[in-house]
Amino acid sequence: MRKIAENRYRAEIGLYFEDFKVGDIYEHRPGRTITETDNIQFSLLTMNQHPVHCDSHFASQTEFGKPLVNSTLTLAIVAGMSVPQISGQAIANLGWTDIKLTGPVFPGDTIYAESEILAIRPSKSRPGQGIVTVRTTGTKQDGSVFMTFERNALVHSRESARMGAENY
Repeated sequence: MRKIAENRYRAEIGLYFEDFKVGDIYEHRPGRTITETDNIQFSLLTMNQHPVHCDSHFASQTEFGKPLVNSTLTLAIVAGMSVPQISGQAIANLGWTDIKLTGPVFPGDTIYAESEILAIRPSKSRPGQGIVTVRTTGTKQDGSVFMTFERNALVHSRESARMGAENY
């Protein structure tokens, strides 16, 4: 919360650059149960017509025996779960690397995420801002890991955010 007047506060999302410490781990909650509707709508919206996501009969004949959740949906949800802590004060995501899909996700699974701070450094070209590197891990309700990825975000310091927030 940011105080904007006497007895008045405005909600803020995300940490500032100076709040991050290498080695810190943030557990992102709440979890998200993925439904069959989520999976089908996302697959169709993104024009992914692979039948393993939207054809139960086809999927029943695969090694999984049932439909799989579209992996780009799980990536989007896991990344979104990290925003309140990791990138809520970001100016931009600078890149994603090492995206690994290590296990299947099925409709009905509940997924969770956590992010570990790997590196932080002040920006060389944007004073008052910094680059935060995190590894985010997605787990299912049974604790099994289904996804990991790393990303870099350009994040405001309190000072640079205050300068930009005066008009917000």
